[in-house]
Amino acid sequence: MMKNIQSAINVVVLSLVLISTESSPTVCIIGSGISGSSVAHFLRSYSNSEIGTIRIFERHGAVGGRMATVTISGETFEAGASILHPKNYHALNYTKYLNLSVRPSESDSSFGIWDGRQFVFKTFTSQSKLPIFQSLVSFANSILFFFRYGFSLFRMNTFVEGTVDSFLKYYKSFESRPVFETVEEMLKWSGLYNMTKRTLQEELLDAGLSPRLIQELVTVITRINYGQSVSISGLAGAVSLAGSTEGLWSVEEGNQQMAARLINHSDVKLHLNEEVKSVSFLGGNYQLNTMKGKSYPCGITVVATPLDELNIHFLPEISIPERKLQHTFTTFVRGLLNPAYFALGSISDIPQLVGTVETPDVPFSSISVIKEHKHNDMTYKVFSRRSLDDALLDQIFSVRNETVRIDWAAYPHYHAPEVFAPFILDGQHLYYVNAFENAASTMETSAVAGENIARLILSRLAGQKHLSSVKLESFGDDAYDVHADL
Repeated sequence: MMKNIQSAINVVVLSLVLISTESSPTVCIIGSGISGSSVAHFLRSYSNSEIGTIRIFERHGAVGGRMATVTISGETFEAGASILHPKNYHALNYTKYLNLSVRPSESDSSFGIWDGRQFVFKTFTSQSKLPIFQSLVSFANSILFFFRYGFSLFRMNTFVEGTVDSFLKYYKSFESRPVFETVEEMLKWSGLYNMTKRTLQEELLDAGLSPRLIQELVTVITRINYGQSVSISGLAGAVSLAGSTEGLWSVEEGNQQMAARLINHSDVKLHLNEEVKSVSFLGGNYQLNTMKGKSYPCGITVVATPLDELNIHFLPEISIPERKLQHTFTTFVRGLLNPAYFALGSISDIPQLVGTVETPDVPFSSISVIKEHKHNDMTYKVFSRRSLDDALLDQIFSVRNETVRIDWAAYPHYHAPEVFAPFILDGQHLYYVNAFENAASTMETSAVAGENIARLILSRLAGQKHLSSVKLESFGDDAYDVHADL
């Protein structure tokens, strides 16, 4: 009886709190990665007084979500989302606004494709750091690629560039870019929807790519970037291929600094180590209950983390399509590869990036050198679809001074045709940013989806579908201009 009375009191108190702040509702965001931090950032930068308190709940002890770093022998390396495309304009503008330093990706690494028995393709490498020698090696490698894959390389570039051009529509001005209420609507508007209905292999064959290029180079790229084969959906595959182009970059201080500093600049109340247990809709408003036994009133709730492996109870229940996450096992090793494992005679014969084809004979997706300390002392990053035990690692490596293993629920397991969860989970103000991940999963797509969710929230608060007549505040033309580079 007392428990029922206390529950009734809680509902009354919650209602009073929400009534008193009805003109500027509290926004509760579940997840502190690039999705959640982007929602908070754009809500603050696009509104004046429409939004009240913003709370972000993070079940771990640090912000960043799937952007994280790992420390090996006292040095820090990217452990999660690692690279950004030169046309990832939200991320680029974040770095400008937040005064973050950009680090270009290494582009002169040697590369090889391993099939479990031999290298079916290897590039040349140069020990010289002189620019003229590196240019000559780069030119020779271009010839190598052309001799093996021919004009299919140009067709692949055309395919990727067409996808990127369509994606760039998401940076258009408010006057020409609507607010999207569904993922399907968002993808159809940019012309990308049909690519989610067919596999990457089907898309590339229609684009005129040779089976050899698809089975080798394209497969290597999708295995590295998504841990999956060319049977993934076409749009996810195209995004994966875009992540292998030139001009890639990362944040010098670690990519998670984008989320951390966006949160710091967005007047957010941050709840670290506080996992959300349930979200209840109570007569027009929400109550978030956490594992710490605390309750929070929220006028608007945003889920900015994949729900697929979380156990958050929603009342009333929500309905989203079943989706599996693709786990990528990342193993960091300080030591030295074993040339004999690759049927080679010297460590210098092993490419700095070893990609693999789709075959059960290979236990890993890729191995890359992320830092060369000395000629016989390196730090490696290994991607695989299952955990690599010590016995296997001792075959692959002749020396292992330090080993760190991470199991990432990294991205959706893609398959065509894709089915999408709704952006609006209950017809009210419960939003799901990560519904867009079934199209593609990157830091930038998360930021793009987060920006749309922020606009969707503000437009629905204003009772309008388009934001062209809603007052939007910016935080300075010099600090941020999403269209400056277009």
